[in-house]
Amino acid sequence: KLKGWTSPKDVILKVAGILTVKGGTGAIVEYHGPGVDSISCTGMATICNMGAEIGATTSVFPYNARMEAYLKSTGRHDIASAANSYKNLLTPDPKAPYDQLIEIDLSTLEPHVNGPFTPDLANPISKLGEIAKKNDWPIDIKVGLIGSCTNSSYEDMGRCASIVKEALSHGVKSKIPFNVTPGSEQVRATIERDGIAQTLRDFGGTVLANACGPCIGQWDRKDVKKGDKNTIVTSYNRNFTGRNDANPATHCFVTSPELVTALSLAGRLDFNPLTDSLKGKDGKEFKLSDPFADELPAKGFDPGQDTYEHPPADGSKVKVDVSPTSDRLQLLEPFDKWDGKDLSDLTILIKVKGKCTTDHISAAGPWLKYRGHLDNISNNMFITATNAENGELNKVRNLQTGEWGPVPATARAYKAAGVRWCVVGDENYGEGSSREHAALEPRHLGGRAIIVKSFARIHETNLKKQGLLPLTFANPSDYDKIQPSDKISLLGLNDLAPGKQVECEIKHKDGKSERIKLNHSLNEQQISWFKAGSALNRMKEIAAGK
Repeated sequence: KLKGWTSPKDVILKVAGILTVKGGTGAIVEYHGPGVDSISCTGMATICNMGAEIGATTSVFPYNARMEAYLKSTGRHDIASAANSYKNLLTPDPKAPYDQLIEIDLSTLEPHVNGPFTPDLANPISKLGEIAKKNDWPIDIKVGLIGSCTNSSYEDMGRCASIVKEALSHGVKSKIPFNVTPGSEQVRATIERDGIAQTLRDFGGTVLANACGPCIGQWDRKDVKKGDKNTIVTSYNRNFTGRNDANPATHCFVTSPELVTALSLAGRLDFNPLTDSLKGKDGKEFKLSDPFADELPAKGFDPGQDTYEHPPADGSKVKVDVSPTSDRLQLLEPFDKWDGKDLSDLTILIKVKGKCTTDHISAAGPWLKYRGHLDNISNNMFITATNAENGELNKVRNLQTGEWGPVPATARAYKAAGVRWCVVGDENYGEGSSREHAALEPRHLGGRAIIVKSFARIHETNLKKQGLLPLTFANPSDYDKIQPSDKISLLGLNDLAPGKQVECEIKHKDGKSERIKLNHSLNEQQISWFKAGSALNRMKEIAAGK
């Protein structure tokens, strides 16, 4: 069972280290065994929340008494009662076969700190300092950040508060800026009522809005300059390059809220609260006790402010009036319908080398203010993806002019000239958040197909919804056959069908050509989205009786 400093977060950090960011792709990850009952319901939610970081289709736990207690505590007695009636169906099937079985002994599981730059680089806390020094990672921590949708339950915040209270009793506070992001209005209101938020403030913490803040890059960071090498520790779910503060030199590590709190006390990455001591205000050394907290609030949850606005009963007369000069809001225009012809002689906008997350495709941070304006936010498209042709960021060759320029500007030039384009990518393309803009932007700027070694599932589905063709190499080594100056033709699209490969012709600059096979996972409905131009277009057709 879980004990001491080991938290539910450490389960998924350990699993990520085993499976990597693509090891769960196309799989359902089921957690079972005697250790499950030692994990709180919100702890299970943290583990499942981070299932996206291993590419899992979904993650599941068996229904148990801790889920029942949480449902009742949050006012959902009817759901708890219904679940109890069918709990025999919500448990693992006896002798169920699994494609892979991973055994983790929770009693001996060590706290982990994963990173930097990827959530699957697993570092046990006992080895972190040694590994950091070996890799020349900055040892001094600049900022500690806890919370987010992943890791800000009442129990999480309470365990952090227990650490803080002990530190304050010795006269010490956080050595570094310490930011707290409640993951919901309910958690914010409840920790305010119960004094937990104030305890964290007494520690030197700043309680931020319960929203997507530094986790997604909404952080106007002032303590370091862009390009300055530094370390931050968070209890968020992912830590891709530049994600939190738009600084590619920031080494972000993902861990539990408890470890973030302890590391913020020490201010160093090589501090291990299980073995190391801190110095109190009186100069005497002390060791932190194991963190502890109530799983659920004794007084129940405070729902906080109800900010929900009911839609009008009759919305037919509602006019959406957007200023034509707004740079933050723009009404969407329907994407063009497929013309029924093969996609011939597609220009390659960029051949991406290596990791290409949704953050690489559509950067967050300062760009988020434009998320309601598709044309403006499209100026961030692929600006942090590595171009295989030159190894550089945001620098591609315009094959019409021969000039080098930013990726978005080049895409716009192609669109203005009526040149359709595609993208060639590496493995696990589109991993990370389910950012819709990462699919909207390529479509908006004239993209028609994305051809890669493999996709992250959610992004692949998003591409389908916007009428782009997501295709994978039948032979992954064919990635190497394609050169950035090639022209790509996708043939036989009138016969596009589930399970049927797509013929791809590669025309090289020297006049030679070759053909390869591409796979896809489109079903009949998704093929209709492609033909209509997007899922929304198809919905409109259906509504019109077409």
